[in-house]
Amino acid sequence: MITPGLRGYVLEPPVGDHKSSSKSTSKSSSKSTSKSTRKQSATDLLPAALAALAQSFTVAAERGAPGSGARRRAWLDTFDWRLYRAGLVLELEQASRGARLLLSQADGTPRAEQPVTGWPPRRPAQDLPAGPVRDQIMALISPRALLPVVSAVSTVSVTRLLNADGKTVARLTAERATVTAAGTAAELPLRLSVAEVRGYLVQARKAAALLAAVPGASPDGQSVFIAALTALGRHPASYTNNVDAKITAELPGSVAVARLLLRLLDTLELNVDGVLHDIDTEFLHDFRVAVRRTRSAIKLLGEVLPAADANRYAGEFKWLGDLTTPTRDLDVHLLGFAATSGHLLAATPADLEPFRAFLVRRRAREFRRLATALRSPRFAAITDDWRKALLAVRDAGASKKRRQPTAAELAARTTARAFRRIAAQGGAITPDSPPESLHDLRKRCKELRYLLEFFAPLHDPVAYRKVVGDLKQLQDCLGDFQDSQVQREEIGALADAMLAEALSGGPGVAAATLLAMGEVAARLTVSQAEARADFARRFARFAGPAARPRISTLLAKPGPPAKAEQPAEPAPPAEPGPKNS
Repeated sequence: MITPGLRGYVLEPPVGDHKSSSKSTSKSSSKSTSKSTRKQSATDLLPAALAALAQSFTVAAERGAPGSGARRRAWLDTFDWRLYRAGLVLELEQASRGARLLLSQADGTPRAEQPVTGWPPRRPAQDLPAGPVRDQIMALISPRALLPVVSAVSTVSVTRLLNADGKTVARLTAERATVTAAGTAAELPLRLSVAEVRGYLVQARKAAALLAAVPGASPDGQSVFIAALTALGRHPASYTNNVDAKITAELPGSVAVARLLLRLLDTLELNVDGVLHDIDTEFLHDFRVAVRRTRSAIKLLGEVLPAADANRYAGEFKWLGDLTTPTRDLDVHLLGFAATSGHLLAATPADLEPFRAFLVRRRAREFRRLATALRSPRFAAITDDWRKALLAVRDAGASKKRRQPTAAELAARTTARAFRRIAAQGGAITPDSPPESLHDLRKRCKELRYLLEFFAPLHDPVAYRKVVGDLKQLQDCLGDFQDSQVQREEIGALADAMLAEALSGGPGVAAATLLAMGEVAARLTVSQAEARADFARRFARFAGPAARPRISTLLAKPGPPAKAEQPAEPAPPAEPGPKNS
């Protein structure tokens, strides 16, 4: 056991021991010396620690001790770091006879563990075998896949520390680890820890004190996971799909918009590989959100961009949006399929199984079409040329020929215009208004939401949180209304497609399946009616008289810059879940 109060140590060569003897040393020599130093830290420093302990103990290697020998580990998380943001660490410990998953809190406190056999990472969490680890993380990470963040190959040795009577009073564990991620490798400093033998606390503390006095020894303040990320230059929670471009109130409007659009382009490109490899459905979701935000930014803020660029890329990003819609729509159906089946009353889940199989086949076809387009020269030209155009706008700065609005002025003007439009359209909706009026209002609300997100650092933070919270509730209501109608119409179209497939020699369609699909469609009709009935209340909360002071505060003047997001704070993706997006 590890004695409470004892600390682990890392052992590195003391600063200055490996300085170059000449200022004219070449870069290649420096790199060679660096590699040599790392090897030295892994091989030469353990004898120094053992020599220090030998002042008070007899040291004896304990070959075959539990935990000694080769050790292979990998730390897993989702692409958007959901476990890390929740203060959790998941480790896959691999051995010749199998593997086990170890779930712990960030401070190392164990939470759960379970054996796994034949389960590789880079698979959706739903494929994780049943067990206590799965039970604790499923709700948090679904529908994302668990991916290897960093791997480590270690050699662990155990040394017994004996007193004058020849009794083992403590054990020294030494670990040498090489860590890898994305093709980059690094060697960690030698890690040492002292374990007490029951009844010999004083001796264990004495051993720890001797280690602390070894030149180059320092308390081990990081877990192997964090030390590995640091050594490889990776930052935990490095990915988010939030719009977090750095803009200030006095920045020229064109520069601010270019920075926003470059940030969105970064997000889009970061998700392409995950989309193409079909790792999980959230890659396509984040890709689509970046596309949709880009289209809204061009439409609402394009006045400060070159007209030719705004016109060209409005069309190109519409193409991307249309391209991804069929696959995402099918993802939404499949992600919600278990819940849909669970609500059946007259039919059974088995009756819907042929429908699910049809959705899977159709998605495979649509995904192939999507992947082909994302590998096409047209897509490559869009991303490359768009980036060049935005960099040119950003680097050009303010135009000297004509005055352009600042970021604050642009934010106030466009946000106020969007709010007035929503207030007018929403206020004109009555119980007799056609569904299209609510559909169009949903689009306007989404545009306002994006504007607020784009310029969040410039707004009063208190008013911003309240307005966005009320707007999100209105969007949820409008989304439920439209999604229910769209999905109901899609079910009818899919039923026709299933029948057509059966007539052309494909799998037949049982009457029970069509009846079950009809029950699902009927339930969607009820959901749409419930959302419609709730609209007036949600709209009044957002745009009614009581809400106007908050809107006025939000639009009055730029607020202080928003505080930088801390990596450990949970930051769920925008518009998560199986919403049709």
